[in-house]
Amino acid sequence: MKKLYSFAAVAVLLAAGAFGYHVMAASTPAPDARYVLLDGSTVDTQAMKGRVTLVNFWATSCVTCVAEMPRIIATHDKYSAQGYDTLAVAMQYDPPSYVVNFAETRKLPFRVAIDNTGSVAKAWGDIQLTPTTFVVNKRGEIVKRYVGEPDFAELHRLIEKLLAEA
Repeated sequence: MKKLYSFAAVAVLLAAGAFGYHVMAASTPAPDARYVLLDGSTVDTQAMKGRVTLVNFWATSCVTCVAEMPRIIATHDKYSAQGYDTLAVAMQYDPPSYVVNFAETRKLPFRVAIDNTGSVAKAWGDIQLTPTTFVVNKRGEIVKRYVGEPDFAELHRLIEKLLAEA
């Protein structure tokens, strides 16, 4: 009887694993959202199409976010001429003056949005933890999500692969 239960448990785990792989392998469109940039202008998710885009949810009070920012800048600088873009989305609780000061003092070379209502974080899956980073392909589909600091070597390989796609 124990063997039967063990076999059933293994079968369930294999089925769940196959289903989980299928779900992870499926393309998920980036959510429709409107981003308010530091200069007061707005951009929406549709503007990402045609470029590989890194969407980084962060906060000035997040130690890991601040620590990873030089590598996000370097990644942006390395690939931006090849069709890559970065959008840093500051969390709702982050004081706008802190975000502006951070962006100016570090000379962030990419677009920075302030999610003052929390609607952008909600649209992207109710983001609570920072940093949370998404990689979006040229078709506007989410291909990777990182919670915490990404493995930048892996991230660069993924960006290069996505940039090479038609």
